[in-house]
Amino acid sequence: MIDAAGLRVMKAIADEGSFTGAALSLGYSQPAISQMVRRLEQRTGTVLVERVGRNVRLTEAGQVLARHAVAVLSALDAAEEEVAAIAGLRAGRVRLMAFPSSSATLVPRALALVKQRFPDVQVTFTEAEPPESLAALKAGECDLAVAFAYEGTDVGRGEEDMDLFVTHKLLDDEVRLALPRTHPLADRDGIELSALATENWIAGCPRCRGHLLQMCANEGFTPNVGFETEDYVAVLGLVAEGLGVALIPDLILRTANHHDVVTLPITPSSRRTISVVTTADLQRVPAVQATIDALCEAAKAKPRVLASN
Repeated sequence: MIDAAGLRVMKAIADEGSFTGAALSLGYSQPAISQMVRRLEQRTGTVLVERVGRNVRLTEAGQVLARHAVAVLSALDAAEEEVAAIAGLRAGRVRLMAFPSSSATLVPRALALVKQRFPDVQVTFTEAEPPESLAALKAGECDLAVAFAYEGTDVGRGEEDMDLFVTHKLLDDEVRLALPRTHPLADRDGIELSALATENWIAGCPRCRGHLLQMCANEGFTPNVGFETEDYVAVLGLVAEGLGVALIPDLILRTANHHDVVTLPITPSSRRTISVVTTADLQRVPAVQATIDALCEAAKAKPRVLASN
């Protein structure tokens, strides 16, 4: 096997015309150069250097190695520089996937922090619910997945083997009931879920819909789901028009609200845990760790209200 050190020696011999000159240019001893040439000749199975008096010249095979050494060593030097830039956060790419309600809240703040601190690190973002994002992480199609799980379940919910991943908790997200301001129960401080058995419901993503169905089943009824949408702005609009009630996470309510919608705590209470998920190897990549740190910081930041209707 031809290695980089052997190629450097062959190039130095071609440039200097002697073992002594090659040794001086590379900072080796002359015996070390001779030993490296012998080892390279053994590996290639042919003579690479011909000794002519006090000087040496390359054989045809040696000339081939010396000629290719220029391009190979140049490519290796460039690769080392790129890797050093990534390790030093002077470059790098992070592929982030996150579910919709986090993409309106946690993600923008985190991306801004990474850009501010490491302007040469590129973070790409794709919106995806936890099943898709975790599958993408497992398949090597993303580096980080922001995901959530309701109480009593893990982020994978049995759909993914979480032993493959490293999970960092970002925050606990309370879930509240959203109902029209004109609703007869809107003036209460809180509400029993069982009191809503005859209401029309607006459900969210499949994981959120499953949680709604399970909560209602625990209270002895099946909700009448008339609308399904993963867009929480649309959910607020539907609720405001009196078309149903819905469960809305605090993560959305921290940054968006609707004048004609009232949100109340529910009994039994409901909350979900929001986490960022990666792998042990990816976590060692400086740009990935920097993005995890930014997400953790964004989760603790004071929320900004983005819209009010």
